[in-house]
Amino acid sequence: MDGSGGGNVNTVLQHYKMGKTLGIGSFGKVKIAEHVLTGHKVAIKILNRRKIKNMEMEEKVRREIKILRLFMHHHIIRLYEVVETTTDIYVVMEYVKSGELFDYIVEKGRLQEDEARSFFQQIISGVEYCHRNMVVHRDLKPENLLLDSKWSVKIADFGLSNIMRDGHFLKTSCGSPNYAAPE
Repeated sequence: MDGSGGGNVNTVLQHYKMGKTLGIGSFGKVKIAEHVLTGHKVAIKILNRRKIKNMEMEEKVRREIKILRLFMHHHIIRLYEVVETTTDIYVVMEYVKSGELFDYIVEKGRLQEDEARSFFQQIISGVEYCHRNMVVHRDLKPENLLLDSKWSVKIADFGLSNIMRDGHFLKTSCGSPNYAAPE
């Protein structure tokens, strides 16, 4: 899983000026960064290899990267490149300015019907693309739906996603219990 740009971590990351931390997760953090030549903003997920290994998450991280490398859809977060070092994995992704749909809903208190319909249609478009490509997200929730500066929904966090095979059911229960179907 070398950097898709072909360079080592210092060469690739020296092109970015790291900014503030956007979030901290179980085995890493996400920082905003800006390309020094183009000014293009990106989000860089920095994953600690030791923590990934200790939590036995290597396969899930690799699967998320593999899926995002293949996907190109307006309502799915874009992966630009991946760089590995002996200590960390750097995942350079599309930066989505307006944050989580969850925070937007909490802030507004309630969505107008037209706005909710628009968001829902965008989510359906992204999920349909995933399913057409035999991928199930398995953790779809407002916290994993990001909004860009034009209020377009971007599906993010494919860490629990999996590949579907015709005639086979996925047998593991995962995701967030508060958003799970009751059955």
